[in-house]
Amino acid sequence: MRTSYSERVKTETLESYHERMARVVAHIEGHLDEPLPLDDLAAVACFSPYHFHRVFRGMVGESVKEHVRRLRLERAARRLLSGDSTVLALALDAGYETPESFTRAFDALFGLAPSVFRRNGGKMDAVSKSEKAALPAVEVAVRRLQPLRVAYVRHIGPYDQVGAAWSKLMMWAGPKRLLGPNMVRLGIPHDDPEITPPERLRYDAALAVPDSATGSGEVAIQEIAGGEYAVAIHRGPYDRMGQTYAALCGQWLPASGREARDAPPLEIYRIAFGQAPPEEFVTEICVPLA
Repeated sequence: MRTSYSERVKTETLESYHERMARVVAHIEGHLDEPLPLDDLAAVACFSPYHFHRVFRGMVGESVKEHVRRLRLERAARRLLSGDSTVLALALDAGYETPESFTRAFDALFGLAPSVFRRNGGKMDAVSKSEKAALPAVEVAVRRLQPLRVAYVRHIGPYDQVGAAWSKLMMWAGPKRLLGPNMVRLGIPHDDPEITPPERLRYDAALAVPDSATGSGEVAIQEIAGGEYAVAIHRGPYDRMGQTYAALCGQWLPASGREARDAPPLEIYRIAFGQAPPEEFVTEICVPLA
């Protein structure tokens, strides 16, 4: 039976994703004693820096930060059993500034303090807490979105504190009669909270506006490029969206035959805060495609 062209493309793309991910995992394993900036890892894998961390999490089952931390702690565990290194020396080798922080992380992973782990010869009394959480099944549709003009307020800081940015945007939009049942509200998250420090996260609270709208004060105008987007529906609180992102980028995308474009995703809030309780929120997660 002959394989169709689209099926061959999907197979080749999936194989390419696996090969590139294997390459970056091998790079991490070979450079555990060095800084591992996200942009450098994305370059090794030839992925867009905007989406690399989500592809990684979806395919590997843990974030880049979790993966590196686990490998360093597992190496420390082997050294505990094979040598006489002190806990302080192992802590520093694993990237921890104090034995106390190393001990907490070691216990969280192995269920034992380092000294007890060494004394027991590596026998663990508790189940390892590093088991991978199952990702949700997501339905993804490829849609062509039109270019969109939006007014936005930039928030810098933890994502769970974006309310002030939304308040400023709504206060600006109200007198201009831009609010209503058909308004399009969207967020543009530029960073991943598993990678970027909370105080440096960038997020744009945005509202679709007509060509006549002009910004003022903290409210600016930007154009969002049109094109094809992979769109997944997330239902429920915003703090669970990381799993939907990982399923979209790390499971659907490798099997789709497509590549993500080097641009931030969009979050279109169809049922959002103030309209329903968090369990009933509906958000369209849109990842731009090349």
